[in-house]
Amino acid sequence: MLCAVYKSKKKPDTYLYLPKRDFFDDVPKPLMDMFGTPKFVMLINLATKTQLALADINKVKEELSDKGFYLQLPPPTENLLDEFKKQNGVERD
Repeated sequence: MLCAVYKSKKKPDTYLYLPKRDFFDDVPKPLMDMFGTPKFVMLINLATKTQLALADINKVKEELSDKGFYLQLPPPTENLLDEFKKQNGVERD
């Protein structure tokens, strides 16, 4: 299963996976508006992969089959101040 990967120019570290290159018909318009003009990054053969760097390969395959696309969002940023307070027993305001 080949898959085309696109990077968002509007949202950092946000990627869109499609089963066909340049076929955006299954992606909802509000999502495309938020994503911005997609920048092609690469083609991946999911059949030869056992894992992906930041996405669950089985979920990617499932959503490509079910929805016609997969949206990879960046991992949530950790709040270092909250983490420091938690580790040092400081109560939140």
